[in-house]
Amino acid sequence: MTIAAMIAVLFLGGLAAWALDKMRPGAGRWVSLASLLFAGALLAHLWGLSRDGSANTAQAWWQSIELSWIPRFGISFFLAVDGLGFLMLALTLLTGLFGLVVTWREISFRQGFFYFNYLWTLAGVVGVFTALDLFLFFFFWEVMLIPMLLLIAVWGYEARTFAAIKFFIFTQASSLLMLIAVVGLVYTHYSNSGQVTFNYLDLLQVQLSPTTGWWLMLGFFIAFAVKLPAVPLHTWLPDAHTQAPTAGSVLLAAILLKTGAYGLLRFTLPLFPEASAQFAPVAMAIGALSVVYGAVLAFAQRDMKRLVAYSSVSHMGFVLLGIYALNTIAIQGAVMQMVAHGLSTAALFAIVGCLQQRLHTRDMEQMGGLWTEVPRLSAIALFFAVASLGLPGLGNFVAEFMVLVGSFGVDHWTTAVAALGLVGAALYALVMMQRAFFGESRRSVSADEQERVIDLHVRETLALLVLAVSLVFLGLRPQPLFDIAAPSVQRSLPLNNAAARAPAAMESGRAATVARRPETIRKGDTP
Repeated sequence: MTIAAMIAVLFLGGLAAWALDKMRPGAGRWVSLASLLFAGALLAHLWGLSRDGSANTAQAWWQSIELSWIPRFGISFFLAVDGLGFLMLALTLLTGLFGLVVTWREISFRQGFFYFNYLWTLAGVVGVFTALDLFLFFFFWEVMLIPMLLLIAVWGYEARTFAAIKFFIFTQASSLLMLIAVVGLVYTHYSNSGQVTFNYLDLLQVQLSPTTGWWLMLGFFIAFAVKLPAVPLHTWLPDAHTQAPTAGSVLLAAILLKTGAYGLLRFTLPLFPEASAQFAPVAMAIGALSVVYGAVLAFAQRDMKRLVAYSSVSHMGFVLLGIYALNTIAIQGAVMQMVAHGLSTAALFAIVGCLQQRLHTRDMEQMGGLWTEVPRLSAIALFFAVASLGLPGLGNFVAEFMVLVGSFGVDHWTTAVAALGLVGAALYALVMMQRAFFGESRRSVSADEQERVIDLHVRETLALLVLAVSLVFLGLRPQPLFDIAAPSVQRSLPLNNAAARAPAAMESGRAATVARRPETIRKGDTP
């Protein structure tokens, strides 16, 4: 019940924040803080169960809940969490809490409705990371999109409407492709077994023809590649990031992009092992192209927020490359990159938001000389800039190194191309620091106005330091993360999943399913 309670806390917290803020302005942020802390306590409780033996981290699922929802169509409220899901939930709640704290006083109008959408986005993401019924997964996938759309459209910057519409078109069109693929997979299972079910564990046993498997896999891949995002399906991201409020950018970079990578690991590889293995060279090439393309575009930007947005395209290219290298080392590196990128990029977007609040611009050509004026902000920005470029000793370096090592044995040339992205990362990160924080000030304001630029507050400093310490820990002690993710990584490998689809396993899976769900539709029944 812990998983369902986390989702309920965030949903109800959003409603309470909206309602209470109408009665007492400013109460919404406190309700949101309490909701996130309570959800974090529930996640800590789940971790405690795994440590005392009530849930075993080596088992398939630490905890699960399955309730009948629409039994006639084989749809259930099926939630479960394993090591990969736990890491994504921890990242979601940590960065969600970070985004709330670091932008504590940024929202000046319709605060209750803002925090309602903020918490409902997080609730949808938690659902995505725990749903094991494909209909329920699609439901949560849609739930997280609508409030994110509103965060951009209502509280964004000057071109927010255009960015919100573009975000919606890309994500909704790809979501419909995934829905078609889900229905196709369910229908294939129905044709083979005479039973309709959306249960992930049952659908793992579906026997697919090569052609059917290829097209269904492609529907899932495109949906997740849009959210990742991968070139050439990335064009919504820079606009959405640039126009979103700081808290919205934090959610997009740290969490929503990871739902795409999570979907590839949880659904695309296990459900379509043969098709995924055949498609792997193409996906690796797309990943390497994303790494280089994102780095080049980031280097060309004057808008600091847009620079960080394109850097996300580059870093998530490493995730795609590692996932489709299809070996343990590379996929573990991809998981580490998901976590490390979430922390470092959330911090960079928060830093850009702090600068925009103080300077009223994101244009690096109108900055310069900030190191002497805001030394604390500048020093923390330098830390996260070098984290982004992959400084040894930090989590980003471990992630990218493992992805490249794991991928090199699979495809030398593709990996070599992706390695060029490391050079690009160093260029755009250091150029960003040089333009914004060093040299002479280029701001077109009087000296008196320049003196009013204030450094980070204690609240902002502590929030950023938490992420910095987390990156240092991941860089120096990555093994705990690898141990937690290891069983999930092994189950995602296509060779393991292909072996699990033996005819005997298929027959036993059908028998167990029929015994467990006698009320679902059978072949010949009238819906």
